[in-house]
Amino acid sequence: MAARKSGEVGSGELGAGTACAPDGPPASKRPARDRIFETARELFYQHGIRAVGVEAIAAEAEATKMTLYRNFPSKDELVAEVLREQEREYWAWWDGVTACCCTDPRAQLEAIFDAFETKACDMNVHGCPLSNAAIELHEENHPAQQVSVNYKRSLHGRLIDLCRRAGAADDELADALMLLMEGSYTARVTLGADGPARSVARAARSLIRVHLG
Repeated sequence: MAARKSGEVGSGELGAGTACAPDGPPASKRPARDRIFETARELFYQHGIRAVGVEAIAAEAEATKMTLYRNFPSKDELVAEVLREQEREYWAWWDGVTACCCTDPRAQLEAIFDAFETKACDMNVHGCPLSNAAIELHEENHPAQQVSVNYKRSLHGRLIDLCRRAGAADDELADALMLLMEGSYTARVTLGADGPARSVARAARSLIRVHLG
């Protein structure tokens, strides 16, 4: 299993991180913490959190388990830190998309779903990494589960805010758009880029028209 270089598409949204990797030192010359983090992020997304052990992460990152635990207190904390970074990247993506639409909340909503469709249908995307983690990790006190749940609550809150500012009378539009977004990632995983995910932007516009006129 070869870990993808930092910055390449592969972690979804959310996966956050779609720019080409900048020129830099070879992997073996990068700090051990960076190698471990990037390797864990890729392996978790490609194979699942439960399926990847610390031994595999350390070996792939050309490090030792001792080095891994010096930089991350536990695998659980490593998973949580990976998800926090993916969340930060998603909000940067969101802010970049909405910044292109001045202050018109309806235009911002439409732009988000146009960009989301492109993101969701990328060949390297197979689901939202934070949703995937929430499905895998059922323990309420797991630090990564808490990151995932808080992220989804924030996402729903942002949609509610935009829909309200666009003129929605209640939260029904935001709820529908949230379900559409979440369902699109699942459809992308099961039915591929040529499945229903390719219509998410049109579906969002239809919902917006029904609720806002």
